Amino acid sequence: MSVIEIISTALIALGALVMLVGAAGVLRLPDFYVRLHAAGKGDTLGQGLVLLGLALPVGFGLISLKLALIILFVFIFNPTATHALARAAWVTGLKPWEKSAGEPIETDEDDAEGERDHA
Repeated sequence: MSVIEIISTALIALGALVMLVGAAGVLRLPDFYVRLHAAGKGDTLGQGLVLLGLALPVGFGLISLKLALIILFVFIFNPTATHALARAAWVTGLKPWEKSAGEPIETDEDDAEGERDHA
């Protein structure tokens, strides 16, 4: 394996890891806005790293130019779409989560168990 292939593999793996962490954030975080933040950041950076990793082994040429344009579009349109979703949620009246930092996060299972205990 050449050095370029090793760097390319590392970038693709790092991009996949960033997207995986973003997906875990979508599952674990308590609020729509915070989940949207995790998804937007994770997808934008992860896709950029994967596409950069794909562009390295082909060298400079038409394929790498196309991948660079895709990276540019991803870095422009992913944050724009995330902002549009957050703004639409705000306009429709979805309020942010209001718990303080020291309080534990309750999940839907915790709410269901609490309802069973009180019933």
